[in-house]
Amino acid sequence: MQSQYNLMMEGVDVKDPKTMESVAFDGKSMGEIMFRGNKSMLGYLENSKPAHEVFKGGWYRTGDLAVRHPDGYIQMKDRARDIIICSGEVISTLEVEALKEGFGGGVEASSREIIEFCEGTLSGFMVPTVMIFGDLPSPTGKMQKFVLREKANLVRGQE
Repeated sequence: MQSQYNLMMEGVDVKDPKTMESVAFDGKSMGEIMFRGNKSMLGYLENSKPAHEVFKGGWYRTGDLAVRHPDGYIQMKDRARDIIICSGEVISTLEVEALKEGFGGGVEASSREIIEFCEGTLSGFMVPTVMIFGDLPSPTGKMQKFVLREKANLVRGQE
């Protein structure tokens, strides 16, 4: 089977948002997906403040964090606002959420079983030390991460 490389848009890059330098094509160095070109907007109608926040040096900042692989493939890791920083390490909520597929549907598990599963799957700094169970209601069926953050802050006493 033959594969064809198809570039969705010119001017797409993964850049360090502080230095605006392209990240290494190593599949590990994380940056923000940014693009520029004739297919991007010029700004927000009648509101210049957000445009200053999302445009930097002519690049549109998507808010999506990604790595770039040696073959040029861009792999999205998470939304910038959703990442968890623990002891200076960046934890992708998407990677943690993907673990639920390992348990399968309708399976019940204890805190210890979940933590042990994580120890065998995640990097050490990503493994939870405490589990809190409860519903995170969402009308769309997706997790409302802002509700989760509020609950975590209450548990940690950082309200």
